[in-house]
Amino acid sequence: LFQGDLGPFNPGLPVEVPVWLAVNLKQRQKCRLIPPEWMDVGKLEEIRDQERKEDTFTPMPSPYYMELTKLLLNYASDNIPKADEIRTLVKETWDTRIAKLRLSADSFVKQQEAHAKLDNLTLMEINTIGTFLTQALDHMYKLRSNLQPGASGPSPDF
Repeated sequence: LFQGDLGPFNPGLPVEVPVWLAVNLKQRQKCRLIPPEWMDVGKLEEIRDQERKEDTFTPMPSPYYMELTKLLLNYASDNIPKADEIRTLVKETWDTRIAKLRLSADSFVKQQEAHAKLDNLTLMEINTIGTFLTQALDHMYKLRSNLQPGASGPSPDF
């Protein structure tokens, strides 16, 4: 299932490995994890503050920032300095971004737009709003179809 060369592993020397392997080795107490550079209280405070100031979505340090934070804090919080503060900062950033996303979606639906451009969103953020947005667009389509002049009855569901 997984292929590739990993290592060599020398005691005391850091080596980059896939996250799944790092977590597995950490669970077996065979390594110490070094968090990514962006997983620092100072940097995360800057990211959170910038996200709060801007009306648009700011670029995140990793497209998987939420997933990585959850994994690393669940399995290696003893290797991450100020883990509780980091958890709080990432959660605050997430909440700010999701609130912006909901406001954007609400505006999108109210203005009856046909398309939107959302830059700097992660896949997890898109997935949280995806169901709501597709259902809203479906309802808008049905309403528009029923209000068009010359419609002889309810439009078929697609």
